[in-house]
Amino acid sequence: MKRLISKGLMFGNLIEVASPALVERYNRALEHLTGKTTGLADFHIDISGYSPEIGHELGDHTYLNPNGCNRQFILLTTEQKTAPLLNAKFSFSRDILRDYIEANEAKLFALITRDAVAGELMNSVYDLSGPAKLFDIRRITVEADTTAGDVRNARELTQKIERFRTEDDAWWDDVLIAEMIGLAKQTGDVTRNPVDLDPVTVETGSFWTAHFGGMYLFRDVEHPALISVGAPPEGVPMDQTYPLSDHNKVAKFFELNGLTEPIVSARGADAAAILRQKMDFILVEVAATLGQDLTGATRRDLRMLARSLGSALPDSFHGLADLLRWIDDGKHWPTITSAHPAYFYTLRAAPTKHRDLVNQMLAELTPLDVRQLFICHKQLFYDLYGGWSESKKAFVVDFLLREYQVDKAGTRAALFGPEPGMEEPAPPPPLERDRRIDLVGPWGAVRRR
Repeated sequence: MKRLISKGLMFGNLIEVASPALVERYNRALEHLTGKTTGLADFHIDISGYSPEIGHELGDHTYLNPNGCNRQFILLTTEQKTAPLLNAKFSFSRDILRDYIEANEAKLFALITRDAVAGELMNSVYDLSGPAKLFDIRRITVEADTTAGDVRNARELTQKIERFRTEDDAWWDDVLIAEMIGLAKQTGDVTRNPVDLDPVTVETGSFWTAHFGGMYLFRDVEHPALISVGAPPEGVPMDQTYPLSDHNKVAKFFELNGLTEPIVSARGADAAAILRQKMDFILVEVAATLGQDLTGATRRDLRMLARSLGSALPDSFHGLADLLRWIDDGKHWPTITSAHPAYFYTLRAAPTKHRDLVNQMLAELTPLDVRQLFICHKQLFYDLYGGWSESKKAFVVDFLLREYQVDKAGTRAALFGPEPGMEEPAPPPPLERDRRIDLVGPWGAVRRR
């Protein structure tokens, strides 16, 4: 992991907290939320204010998320909106925090010049004792205030000002006037410079959770389902529940809900380049398994390895090679069903509001595609990285630095397409070359084993 950290591929984009004033504000907020403080003079924080250094110091990396479902947060700067969320338990948490910071950026900027802002992503579930509890998570409410209660005091002052303006005898109410003056000393003139952070409520339709071994809950699609990484849970209020390992059912779920599209027909995608890179990643895994030295390996070196192995290469490699030949010459359309090891490597998420969640799921289904794994499911990438050979670790780190870190936005757009809107897009008219695909589907009907 030291290699990942030193290259900025792990704990990257965290916000440094080094000034005594910011450390003191963080400690006030930390004590306000947890009753604990840190003795560190400098550390780094993620979008929620969680610090891996403080987690190590306290011996508790869940110090801002003790129950795993109501994440607390500490904001010292609005720049935290660009930071990652570490130890995420739900896929929606970072998006909610980022959107909250962006929506209240001006107000937050004014507040954090004097104090830290502390808050919580609250839902009605406080105990995740079983998978059925996940279905009670339907909306998240974000509430926040400074440690000195500036927002609470400003609301109270606003109410008193309204009383003063509307009640007939308020001019003679010395107590009310004294209270207003006292609050105004803390909040300033709220009539000209409002100090408020309205609670924000966000609906949670579909999401991933790390709880119970990992689960994908899709509720706001035409054909809902709960897909688990391990064995399907019992006693949940959903008819369709199956494991991620049941590729036929997962493929059918994607197809019925229009959640994926073949890379070869995705608008704007350089399908040949994407497929070649996926084939290289599969070759890297084969080479690492055979004990090959991958130091400085080029695409030419990998092609030489492919030629030497021939039929010994895995079926996933051969399937992608067949598809690549079809792209190059337009002949011999390959039949790749959901039972084929290459099937999910040939897909990407369709441009729907579930795009990121589906791409994360596809990354879990195609773990040899280390680039998609790193982009879409970092925690799984880190978990698998620990079991790789030193040769593969070095190759993957070098590749990510060379091909991804230099242009993250461009790489994401090339692989997954532009950011989708919230509306469901109308299907584009088929290109001349795509009409054959439209007639038979991406691979024909999904076949059962």
